[in-house]
Amino acid sequence: MSVLGAGTVGSQVIRLLGERAEDFAQRSGARLVITGIGDRKSASEQPPFIDPALVTPDLESLVDGVDIVIELLGGIEPARGLVLRAMANGASVVTANKALLATHGPELFEAAARAGVDLYYEAAVAGAVPVVYALRESLAGDTVTRVLGIVNGTTNFILDEMATRGLSFADALADAQRLGYAEADPTADVDGLDAAAKAALLASLAFHTRVGITDVSVEGIRHVTQADIAQAAADGFALKLLAVCDRVGDDGVSVRVHPTLVPLAHPLATIHGPFNAVVVEAEAAGRLMFYGRGAGGAPAASAVLGDVVAAAAHRVHGGNAPRESAYAALRVLGPDDVRTAQSVRLRVADEVGVLAAVAGVYARNGVSIESVRQVPSDEDATITIVSHIARAGDLRRTVAELRETPVVREVVAVTAVEAG
Repeated sequence: MSVLGAGTVGSQVIRLLGERAEDFAQRSGARLVITGIGDRKSASEQPPFIDPALVTPDLESLVDGVDIVIELLGGIEPARGLVLRAMANGASVVTANKALLATHGPELFEAAARAGVDLYYEAAVAGAVPVVYALRESLAGDTVTRVLGIVNGTTNFILDEMATRGLSFADALADAQRLGYAEADPTADVDGLDAAAKAALLASLAFHTRVGITDVSVEGIRHVTQADIAQAAADGFALKLLAVCDRVGDDGVSVRVHPTLVPLAHPLATIHGPFNAVVVEAEAAGRLMFYGRGAGGAPAASAVLGDVVAAAAHRVHGGNAPRESAYAALRVLGPDDVRTAQSVRLRVADEVGVLAAVAGVYARNGVSIESVRQVPSDEDATITIVSHIARAGDLRRTVAELRETPVVREVVAVTAVEAG
């Protein structure tokens, strides 16, 4: 067995494989032996529990002649080429690479099926939280209608710090970087790209349909201000970055990632710090929730090693991991066809007829209003309008017309709203 990548997760996988070798042998039916470790760091830079004789920068040499390859490099290349080569050579693959799977999943699943090997990826979505297993195996006898959740611990930490400590976005991000929750370049996290890759995987599993990262509508949290957080709390909401995957009618799927106002009574509103939580709604099982640490070396290593034990057991006793299930081939809806509720905060002239003018904009665009909240001031007034669920395209046109309406001084904020 070889390990490609000895970073935060890879090093913990290697450590645990050494410390718990006897347990893993009993669980899988075979001793799990690492024969090579691919890493750019020199042997002298490795932690003491890594045998320097196993470390090499020659990654290609590690995917030939082994039973299992653990890919923890991240990114698309060289990971894609190495995984394909490993499977072609008869090795099962365990990966935590959500970007690779969300971009090239069908190619990889087909290669695994063709070679008769396993492709496991529990750690790619929510670290130690076993939501991939639940969707792929535990709920295989049910019909999943919705999956939504907090799947990026970095953004949840940032928004939580803004809410509980009153920090600005910049200060909360700096804290996340100092504590190791955010990378030096936090783009993938704060712009929603990491969550979008995970949403694509969740939707593919839940709805038996191929969903890629380009099918996901994405909005990150860079624009979120302390005023947005405070207003959400005043209105009875927590602001969270959610991945939302919906089954729409008999033949549609919508997948999106965006900041969302979550009612305080909703279980996702209570998720604090760098934790992940995924809610699954199914016809027979009802609502299920999966919660735990989504980031960090040890939690992700736990998920990786669960997959390694399963792949090794199949080598010893026979059998395979579940194959890709894409039989449903549902239509993935475009951004304008997604259905959601929306909160719009406006600064308007404080005069007679303003509410009628604003309501007329909603009516002309076919959007029904659920509630209106007004905060008067000395000059202008602030109005927060929450719509009923509507087409995103109609909501977008509503906001565009509001920006051109004379009594509207400013569209201050536009945020999706999750039902309770």
